[in-house]
Amino acid sequence: MMYEDSKCIINGKIILENEVIENKVLVFREKVVDILDKEIFEKQGLSEKMNEIIDAGGKYVSPGFIDVHIHGSGGKDTMDGEISDLKIISETIAKNGVTAFLPTTMTMKREKIYKAMDAVRLAMKENINGAKVLGIHMEGPFVSEKYRGAQKKDYILKPDFEFIKNYIDIIKIITMAPEEDFEFNFIKKVKNNSDIVLSMGHTNSDYETAKEAVRAGISHATHMFNAMTPLHHRNPGVVGAVLKSNVSFELIADTIHIHPDIFQILLNAKGKDKMILITDSMRAGCMEDGEWELGGQKVIVANNSARLIDGTLAGSILTLNKAVLNILKYTNLKIYEAVALASLNPAKLIKIDDRKGSIKIGKDADLVIFDENLKVSLSVSEGKIIYRK
Repeated sequence: MMYEDSKCIINGKIILENEVIENKVLVFREKVVDILDKEIFEKQGLSEKMNEIIDAGGKYVSPGFIDVHIHGSGGKDTMDGEISDLKIISETIAKNGVTAFLPTTMTMKREKIYKAMDAVRLAMKENINGAKVLGIHMEGPFVSEKYRGAQKKDYILKPDFEFIKNYIDIIKIITMAPEEDFEFNFIKKVKNNSDIVLSMGHTNSDYETAKEAVRAGISHATHMFNAMTPLHHRNPGVVGAVLKSNVSFELIADTIHIHPDIFQILLNAKGKDKMILITDSMRAGCMEDGEWELGGQKVIVANNSARLIDGTLAGSILTLNKAVLNILKYTNLKIYEAVALASLNPAKLIKIDDRKGSIKIGKDADLVIFDENLKVSLSVSEGKIIYRK
């Protein structure tokens, strides 16, 4: 086996899909090259062949986190529409163990959405220094006025395939209100012409319509419980349709958007393979409290939450490593199961789990070293160190 030009990580607790292993050496270039016994590594004198030996110091070595719903961080937002802003977001979230992400758009003017998507297309081609840009999560403008949350009502549109047709190569997820889609024509057309994941969110749909939408092609739900019709025993709503069906769902596990006891209730009801942790972070992520902006609206950040002037939650300032920590704290999941909610599950959702989402020989070397409090000391994206504390 070729070990030249490789780096390796020693003294780490390596988090695999179904277990945590110790006394192993993880060798990587752009891909994971090998995971071998420490004794064999030393006996064969492989350390001389390494470009760099990284000592994890007994910390965890985890697959990199993938954030499939993030508007911004580090003072910048996807809707700023510049590749320089995406680079700052990318480098900021690398500090939290995110090695790949979907910049997420919002309900704004058509031209602004297109400008943001053009910037994402450029960022996907460029070798940027932080977390890798995988494509777009288009949240809006096909949303419900009643459950728009922090989406601006002036720019809400009916679902329209023409709107997205020039971007279907880079859009990975569309959040939409299925009840706004006449005879589910948009859903059907997207399913027939692309691999885009259709997600119900910011929706006033009733239970029956949501179930029919799932049959038509909806396969995911955006920030479960938030901005959707709630569960009532006589009217199960979108929440009921998600619980009853086979769709996956996002969760903002910050204990503000969702009561922490709900985490385990959802795991009991849906199983651990359907839950995907996201941040839904806005530009104030990793920044100071104060006044910020989201989708052209003023946002106040205080007490770990971001809200519009009227008190509506406006995205979050959650980080993905903190979300994993909250899951570990409030559920019965083992560490490798909790980590999968932010790595393997999102990779499966957007169909890249053949190369990302878990530590396996031949898969991308997307790696994070963190301690038992999920404090990140190193992040690696496709073999390149993108953050070192």
